Amino acid sequence: MNYLEFEEPIKTLREQLDKAKDIEDNNDLDMTTTIVELEAKIEEVTKEIYGKLTPWERVLVSRHPDRPYTLDYVHAITDGSFMELHGDRTVKDDKAMVGGFGDLDGRPVMFIGQQKGANTKQRQYRNFGMANPEGYRKALRLMKLAEKFNRPVVTLIDTPGAYPGLEAEERGQGEAIARNLIEMVQLKVPIICIIIGEGASGGALGIGIGDKVMMLENTWYSVISPESCSSILWKSWDHKITAAEALKLTGDDMQELGLIDDIIPEPLGGAHNNREEMFDTLKKVLIENIDSLMKQGPDKRISQRIRKFSNMGVVTA
Repeated sequence: MNYLEFEEPIKTLREQLDKAKDIEDNNDLDMTTTIVELEAKIEEVTKEIYGKLTPWERVLVSRHPDRPYTLDYVHAITDGSFMELHGDRTVKDDKAMVGGFGDLDGRPVMFIGQQKGANTKQRQYRNFGMANPEGYRKALRLMKLAEKFNRPVVTLIDTPGAYPGLEAEERGQGEAIARNLIEMVQLKVPIICIIIGEGASGGALGIGIGDKVMMLENTWYSVISPESCSSILWKSWDHKITAAEALKLTGDDMQELGLIDDIIPEPLGGAHNNREEMFDTLKKVLIENIDSLMKQGPDKRISQRIRKFSNMGVVTA
């Protein structure tokens, strides 16, 4: 397992726990008391560390290399029924954006999300989760397909931003994202958007318009990353911690500002610390919200969706 810098006390205790278990296994000694004490200490220290994370530390947790990515969630909560669909029918199949139908406990659902990749080769293949215009056009194509068959849409957001390359701009990156915004607002089927990692800029917003917008506990959502904000304001990354605090990018900040609907709790120590528990939690949240939204008529859902996003950022005297 990989550990972040502030997780070093947890790492030390877990190494001691592993040694105690090895001694018990290899020397026929009863280490039960020591093992129980170490497990209790690990839980205590983890609660203490994760109970007071700074905004920058939450950014680091959202990028944890062991954290589940979109396809991990989709395959887990659909019990292997997910069928991926490819291509935008215009340019190519963007590997940074994935989507397709899956069965959620008897409920056919269209899943769409950014996929980063679990190792260096996969990250290059997935372009580090940074979609080109064809990725957003593929996402829209799949949303319209879901609308055609009256299937709810679930988007899983995890991106450092839309791809900023010259070729992406030449093919209309801004237009593709803007088109998704206007189309998602008017989509007749329920849309649930979950930020499972990084939610940066228009890259996140391009699949982030929904009836319900939620964040996992240790994620962030902002117009810009702390590093990029620091480089613009201070001409270096040295002030990224200050920028993270100023950007108000955590789930608590977003909920207080009325920009998201709910925060989904993560297992103790983050989603990477207990994937199965995180999968079960997300599945329950999705089922509950899909069942609730499907009871409403499309006109009511669209009206509420428009009203919700129209009210964001409005200043009253």
